[in-house]
Amino acid sequence: MTIIKVVELLANSKKSWEDATTQAVKRASKSINNIRSANVSNMSVTVKNGKVDEYRVSLKVSFEVS
Repeated sequence: MTIIKVVELLANSKKSWEDATTQAVKRASKSINNIRSANVSNMSVTVKNGKVDEYRVSLKVSFEVS
């Protein structure tokens, strides 16, 4: 039987939502083994002086527990 655990992560990037997601998975993989998937559940931005300043994502990462 396979057990899958899910953790929620928050990440940000000055470039894009895709970059925020990529950086979150990259960072998580340093301490979490066997990552199987990531599901972005929310995307938002911060605004400064009428322009997008930062992209933010909330994502759920699932990984196999050994």
